[in-house]
Amino acid sequence: MKRIPKPIVEQQKLNSGEMRNKIEIQEFVETVNENGYPVEDWQTKCKLWAKIKTVKGSEVIKAAAEVNTETYRFIVRHVDGLNAKQRIVFKGRIYDIQAVLNDDELHNTLTIIAVVRKP
Repeated sequence: MKRIPKPIVEQQKLNSGEMRNKIEIQEFVETVNENGYPVEDWQTKCKLWAKIKTVKGSEVIKAAAEVNTETYRFIVRHVDGLNAKQRIVFKGRIYDIQAVLNDDELHNTLTIIAVVRKP
């Protein structure tokens, strides 16, 4: 009986030159001010280099999302602890994170799907 070889998982080579945008990941935390009162505010969790891509209209429609939202895809190196309760700040704009996806389950890169927060 002939053995069938197991498929080889290929890691995509990460082109660090494409990650040329510095983004800031923020999380909502509660602290205590100097008067002892609780204060809730966004604080920086980390800063990452990212590749930023807009999501095409056809992808947005397929995802059953609103067509008038500005949806972006941020590709970053794998970092533990990122989630949809956080947000991204890039060039003064705020993006609400919708999903954090582990690309090919290889723990090499993450794809963060985010939408621009409307004022």
